[in-house]
Amino acid sequence: MTGNGALSWRPIERGDVAAWAAMLAAVGNADGDDHDSYGEQVLLDLLGLPGCDFANDSIAAYDGTVMAACAFLMARPAADPVHAMRFEAAVHPDYRRRGLGGLVLDWVEQKAVPLHEKRHPGRPLALHGWSKSDNAGAEALFATRGYRPVRWWHAMRMDLSAVPSAQAAPDGVEIVGLTPDRWEDARLVRNEAFQDHWGSNETSAEVWSHSISQQVFRPRFSYVAYADGQAIGVLLSHEYEEHAKLTGTRDLYVAIVGTRRAGRNRGIASALLSRALADGKADGFGTSSLLVDGDSLTGAVGLYERIGYTVEYTYATQAKDLIPPG
Repeated sequence: MTGNGALSWRPIERGDVAAWAAMLAAVGNADGDDHDSYGEQVLLDLLGLPGCDFANDSIAAYDGTVMAACAFLMARPAADPVHAMRFEAAVHPDYRRRGLGGLVLDWVEQKAVPLHEKRHPGRPLALHGWSKSDNAGAEALFATRGYRPVRWWHAMRMDLSAVPSAQAAPDGVEIVGLTPDRWEDARLVRNEAFQDHWGSNETSAEVWSHSISQQVFRPRFSYVAYADGQAIGVLLSHEYEEHAKLTGTRDLYVAIVGTRRAGRNRGIASALLSRALADGKADGFGTSSLLVDGDSLTGAVGLYERIGYTVEYTYATQAKDLIPPG
């Protein structure tokens, strides 16, 4: 990859995580988005995500030891009916308005097609990036490149200081901790719970194993709900320690909460959340956060608002068809 003066370009490697984390922290500070502030261990875990080949499917621009921009592609396990390939991209705030955003998108679009043809030959391909809805520069860049916003996601947070004791589980339902002997039960619940969610694919056993081995996973605040001996609900929690370093407050991030169809409208999700929030408060967490589909078919936004979460900001999925259907 060429262009933009003396910058050097190469794939992201394990030895780059310090520069990568520093760049993302600068991006988050400039854009008012603490979700961009990841610690180095989180990025190391990301480099090990099954199905992601950073040696071939990532790029970063360097000015000496400073990472000025980066991008990586994530092929999806299914293309039904369209392969919605995701990508992450960012430009350091000190290097913006130099054309780096356009160069990064050039690389993403050129790299996506051969990667897609290797995974899902003959199927339609759409690229999915994202932008924070108040980031006018990012939204304008996407628009000029032919992307369109197709879905909106709310980052929500709540103060745990007034959280009451955990509510009782619904009659006939038992909520227990997510111990290793229940990991497979939790994966199967997750897959059924999210099969009708926009943009969701099934999580394989390999990816699930990776997700629950990450440094951010908090099994003490993760649970499975059972009814009549069948796993019917799940909640997984994460803690991003970099957030506490930046804000002085521990945040309990609810990464997954869902129930099988047979368990919906019974108060199971509310009971799972109540248990997590009460246990988190008792352990010293000051806030809890999550990311939710603004058009969730299960009414998740309303559920979270009733519990006490409020919207902090909104992201848009930016989509572009590279190989249109038909």
